[in-house]
Amino acid sequence: MANGSYFVVIEGIDGAGKTSIARALNNILRQTLGENVLLTEEPHNESFMGEEIRRALRRERELRPVELAQAFALNRSNHLKNIIECHLQKEKAVVICDRYLLSSLVYQTRDDITMADVYQLNRWARVPDLTIVLQVSAHIAYRRMDERSKSARELFENDLPTRLKKYCAGVELLRGKGQQIITVEGDGELPEVINNVLVALEERAPPWLRIQQPLLLE
Repeated sequence: MANGSYFVVIEGIDGAGKTSIARALNNILRQTLGENVLLTEEPHNESFMGEEIRRALRRERELRPVELAQAFALNRSNHLKNIIECHLQKEKAVVICDRYLLSSLVYQTRDDITMADVYQLNRWARVPDLTIVLQVSAHIAYRRMDERSKSARELFENDLPTRLKKYCAGVELLRGKGQQIITVEGDGELPEVINNVLVALEERAPPWLRIQQPLLLE
């Protein structure tokens, strides 16, 4: 944030509503900051290894857990260099990223690769100014996924109670590294959740990051 930029990450289990919230936040911040706001996501399709990761998530290609963790780290490095950090060089620039390092700590860990291992792979990654974790119940998340798509679930869209426990452990690890992470209640409808996110952001954002409260969310 040294040159007046702000890097926000939206996190949560599958079905938490991350993408909807990230898009809504992008639309709201653009009302006052225009093109200084960038919405992006991970894995980033256009960055190195992006398509291979997507194929693995769709179960079209098999990668060992360590290979997948390495692929995500390479994708993140390229994404940071060519997209995120380039945008954050601008004055009063905001990047909103749908998933980031916390997701790697949750989804790339297995018996043979620990959170500490995954963190070490990504130890160079830029630290977000704020990570917002949408806290939802497994029941609500499963319902939203079923409403969203009747097709086969992706590689990690199962066993959500275990994912919730891993998120708690990942948050604890990153907070121990000094990262600013907050949880926001996400079980409600979109307008309620985005309002919770805006309140949390306003309490922590720099003064120049003006937020125009929405009159109506579609």
